[in-house]
Amino acid sequence: MTHPAPPLAALFELTHRCPLQCAYCSNPLALTPPAQELTTAQWQDAIRQLQALGVLQVHFSGGEPAARNDLETLVETAHRSDLYTNLITSGVTLKEARIDRLAGAGLDHIQLSIQDTDEAQADAMAGVKGALARKAAAARAIRAAGLPLTVNCVIQRRNVARVAAMIDWALEAGARRIEIAHVQYYGWAIPNRAALLPPREAVDRALAVIEDARERLKGIIAIDHVIPDYYAARPKACMGGWGRQFLVIDPAGDVLPCHAAKTIPDLRFDNVRQRDLASIWNEGEAFQRFRGTAWMPQPCRSCERKEVDWGGCRCQALKIAGNAAATDPACALSPAHARLQALAGVTDLAPSPLLYRRYI
Repeated sequence: MTHPAPPLAALFELTHRCPLQCAYCSNPLALTPPAQELTTAQWQDAIRQLQALGVLQVHFSGGEPAARNDLETLVETAHRSDLYTNLITSGVTLKEARIDRLAGAGLDHIQLSIQDTDEAQADAMAGVKGALARKAAAARAIRAAGLPLTVNCVIQRRNVARVAAMIDWALEAGARRIEIAHVQYYGWAIPNRAALLPPREAVDRALAVIEDARERLKGIIAIDHVIPDYYAARPKACMGGWGRQFLVIDPAGDVLPCHAAKTIPDLRFDNVRQRDLASIWNEGEAFQRFRGTAWMPQPCRSCERKEVDWGGCRCQALKIAGNAAATDPACALSPAHARLQALAGVTDLAPSPLLYRRYI
């Protein structure tokens, strides 16, 4: 058997615990309880296996990864294993002392998410009062510790008009990079889709603002932008292609090709408690299922872009087309593309109450 190249990076979802209750959270609706999370030693073993496999980066996420008291230990283990370390955080519980400890443990970079620049709207989306002010304080502490900062902005109907203000917020926070990514409709975003999906004209206005800022701020801040698939004509290469560049380990130790892969009911996932990462990556059933191009249906199989987008998103194909092996409905050539466009037209003029992410 010919083995694939090693993954570029691993995403560690250390916990599903989180102080926020965001209505677009990509975590599954069935959240993992603390008693089922991997132990410190098990996460450390997974880190050492990443090094042996040839992985270059590890991203600590959640939930809120800072909810783990052993975060510094895990960062230090990854640093000593010569892995680039990145923390993806809400920032609301990160105080100056802990940020300093993380920097001392070898943390290389922090990604800080914001819900909005309007305080009331930010608090409403996060389900927590004072969230934006705490994020601003965390940003100051991150920069004071000398750590590079990226600001993540999740765009949806209620904040899409404030993209320019979000870019300004990131600049003031001292970020060198900003990710402006529209909500992707998995997890908790699915039941909230009609209330979160902006109309096309609002997306187009935001795109114009972003393109102007890219030109104006070139060399000052890098701006990445991901539009919602619901307004795309071609799919994006989800996670760089299924089983090609990334692996995800969830809080209970299941190893996934992407963070939403468990929405595909007939996939079997291996767990790091029972099987080593190298064999999971190289031979695991879930990774093999949609890796490469042999699995693709027409028109994907004959498409000149099949090794560019690698078939797009399997979870979206299942959700919209009813078949995880179907052409991604984001593609204009998909038989289900009209179905996706029809869903894009179902947005609340007066957004309905949100279903908040609740951790029980």
